[in-house]
Amino acid sequence: MWTCPSCGREFSRIDQHHFCQAPTAIDDYIAERDEAVRPLLEQVRECIRAEAPDATEKISWSMPTFWQGENLIHFAAAKHHLGLYPGDLTEAPFAERLAGYHTSKGAIQLPYDKPIDFDLIRDIVRWRVERAKAKHPKAFATAE
Repeated sequence: MWTCPSCGREFSRIDQHHFCQAPTAIDDYIAERDEAVRPLLEQVRECIRAEAPDATEKISWSMPTFWQGENLIHFAAAKHHLGLYPGDLTEAPFAERLAGYHTSKGAIQLPYDKPIDFDLIRDIVRWRVERAKAKHPKAFATAE
């Protein structure tokens, strides 16, 4: 067992990465990431914000999240990839564009060692906004 000297939590792995205090804002989340990945996280944030300008930024499931009527998209920094979590991808109109990435039902892994496809991220966010707007029109009524 390893005990974090800052917060006292115990973990089975030595130097287990964790949040001693969970971030409460996206700025905090990004500030706690490795210096090399921070600019990428800011770019992803701005990319999402451009397509969902009226969405609320928050932390959900310990990840940066954009919310408007529902969670539109989460993103997170992992050791070797950027994770995008737009929800169920089974009906996504861009499945062929995801073929080169590791995906699951609701997650996409964008490896750091390859260029990040910001156009794909924008398309995913636009798709999520349209789906959320259809389900929660009141959440989008003031935005128009």
